[in-house]
This record gives sequence, structure tokens and C-alpha cells, in this order.
Amino acid sequence: MHKASKKQHDIDAVVIGGVGFNPANYNFLTIKVNTPYGTVEVQTGNVPHRSRTLEFALIQRHANDDTLSGAKHLPPHKLNYRANVWAAKSLGANRVIATNSVGTMGSHPPGSFLVADDFIDLTRSRVNTFYDDRTVHVDMTKPYCPEISACLLSSLENNHMEPYKGVYVCTEGPRFETAAEIRMLGTFGDVVGMTGLPEVVLARELGLCYASLCIITNRACGLGGNKLTADEVLEMLGKKEETLRTILLDAIVSLPSHSNCGCKDAIKGATI
Repeated sequence: MHKASKKQHDIDAVVIGGVGFNPANYNFLTIKVNTPYGTVEVQTGNVPHRSRTLEFALIQRHANDDTLSGAKHLPPHKLNYRANVWAAKSLGANRVIATNSVGTMGSHPPGSFLVADDFIDLTRSRVNTFYDDRTVHVDMTKPYCPEISACLLSSLENNHMEPYKGVYVCTEGPRFETAAEIRMLGTFGDVVGMTGLPEVVLARELGLCYASLCIITNRACGLGGNKLTADEVLEMLGKKEETLRTILLDAIVSLPSHSNCGCKDAIKGATI
């Protein structure tokens, strides 16, 4: 594994995802962060919210793989997860909040939000570790930061939304799942998406506090009675941009000034 690069900025949090934030609305500065895995574009700047001004960084997940020039929206199985997570760490952030669009396999209504508290990884082709040259078994008993997750749940409650939490199932994509697959996945998971893994594992390997706020855009394939389209997903994301932004910023404002969780120590005792 490469050595961590020197910190460039002191920021309150990095958001990986991009939904809900139009950099033009915040006069963000675009910078390029060089990592051992590629160059990542990051938007940074100040975001006034409530009684504070937040030092903020945004990594738009689907637009950050310089090996695929010309692609406007990169598919989930081709994303440069290692570069994105490494860039977040290089910025000096200790905390990362991911936004993930998902389908529900339960009774959650489309347009609601869920905070992931565990995951099941069904991806196949993605590089899922920074440690290519030695054996590291990082602990994933509690994969998501309890402090950030608690603040996200409180933010949902304070904004009069049901604070759902549950198991995130990550599939390879880029196709949607079959109805039979969803029936199976629904026996052990709550929502299904394509971008949450290996991002959460890579964050844990770097000792980052990481949490996932899932936007439920639709009923999973075979449960809604109609053909599922990408347009349906994008339409719901557009409707929920402002709500998502408020939930995220409220959560970040409420975070304690110093982390009291064990995320930063996850790698201790993991190396053989």
C-alpha cells in the first residue's frame, strides 16, 4: 500500500455522491487531487448552514475516472473507488458521507431515506482493497460510523421524516436485478444498489469515519408491477435534491468536533 499523501485542507466532511449539490450554487472551487490510483476532481468551498459555515468537499462519484475519457456518467462497475476514497483522505477529512440511490425490497416509500447499518457485497469485478502486497483482514463488524449514522438518523427525525435504517445489498450492475434475484435478496437485505461497495471497505482501511445515506428512488425490480427505468430513478433524485441537501448539512452541523468512535483504529491488529 502507498503512503498517505500530505493533507491539503481542513474540512468538516467530504460527501461522495454529488446528488443534491450543484457546485455552481455554492461558488465551489474545483481542484484536482492526485492519488496513486488516478486523478480525482473535487469541488471545495464554504457552505453556510444554520449558525455555521461548513468547510465542504464534494466528490461526484460517477465523474471521476480519468481512464474513461469522454464518459459523462460512468457505470458503477467502472468507478475508480480507490482513487475517490484516497482523495477524500488526502483532503484531510476524517469523515465521509456517501449518498447512494437504492431500490427498496421492503415497505419503504419511494422518496424516503435510509441510513445503512450493514451491508452484503455481491459485486464481482471490483478492486476492493488498498493492500495488494500483504494480507490485511480489516474488521467490518460495524462497517458504518455510528456517530455519523446517529446524526443522519436524528437529522431525518428533525426534518419530519421516518428514520429508516437497514442492510444495504450491493450488486455488480450495470443491469438492474431480476425479479427472482430481488425475491432472494429481500430475505436478507432491505435496499439494493450498485455503488456502496467497495467504497465502505476502502474507507475503513484508511481509518475514515464513513456513513451512507440512501435515497430510496423506487420499488426494486419485480415489486412495483411495472418496468423499472433509469428515467424513473433520475426523476426521483431530482425531486429530492433539496431535502437530501438539508438532511446532510443538518447532520454535519450536529457532528461532535472530535470523533469518539473506533473507526480510525479498524486496521489495528488486522495485518498478518
